[in-house]
Amino acid sequence: MITEIYCVSGISGVDDHEFISSGENVRLSCNNALSDCKSTGWIYTNGFRRSAAVELITKGIKKKDTERHERLSLESDCSLNIKNVTEEDYGSYTCQQYVNDRLQGPDVNVYLHVLHVSPSSSSSSSSSSSSSSSQTEIRPGRSVTLSCQLYSDYGYSCGDRVRSEGVELLWVNQAGVDLKTDSRYQILSSSDQYHCIITLTTTLLNEDNNREWRCQLTHSNQLKTSVRYTVKYSAVISTTATTLTPDTTAISLSQVIVTIVEMAVFAAPTVILLQIICARRAGE
Repeated sequence: MITEIYCVSGISGVDDHEFISSGENVRLSCNNALSDCKSTGWIYTNGFRRSAAVELITKGIKKKDTERHERLSLESDCSLNIKNVTEEDYGSYTCQQYVNDRLQGPDVNVYLHVLHVSPSSSSSSSSSSSSSSSQTEIRPGRSVTLSCQLYSDYGYSCGDRVRSEGVELLWVNQAGVDLKTDSRYQILSSSDQYHCIITLTTTLLNEDNNREWRCQLTHSNQLKTSVRYTVKYSAVISTTATTLTPDTTAISLSQVIVTIVEMAVFAAPTVILLQIICARRAGE
């Protein structure tokens, strides 16, 4: 199922910008497509990695030697679908049209920005992912840090985007309240040439079990995408002596009762026999 994605257009000519959370599906539009997708090609580049351009689609056919092969598909309108997006998928996707091996019309560039959350904890934990959240099994009293990062490949620094375009990352609770207003959370923001990062650090409480926090990406005060994170504690089974005491006591009492009964059963014939002997002696 393709998740609805918000597009920011007009930032750089006719280029498009897609914001998506990791684990979701995205559809990249090809606005210069001809009537037949057999003339369509899609190319991927990533300036941060300084890697060579990778052909994903050539003449409407998927290239089989790419890492994304199984997750890619071409729509009837020549749009490119990417399933289960990862933080490795961020970068520039270019749609081109060729007729008789000649490039036709202008290229269409779509910049894919991926929002991703990664947890870390002072205790050993195991994690699993769902469609829009990740859960980690940890215990109350332990400190946990969640790092939310926007992976981008777009020409100038995250700080420049924040100032000029109003791009912002926030940690909020289930009610949408900014966690910077709560003193139990430490929220830190940082950035480099390409990536915006915001971290949340807190000490877990008993009532945090199944609590949800969200990292949100806003653009000009409008929500673009978010990643949910849910805390789930492990179930602990107690095997202490206190737990076993009631059972042990019951068993001991049962054994005492059985012993008394056995003594009564075997003692009765003995008492009767002694009475008979005493009566005979008295008669003599």
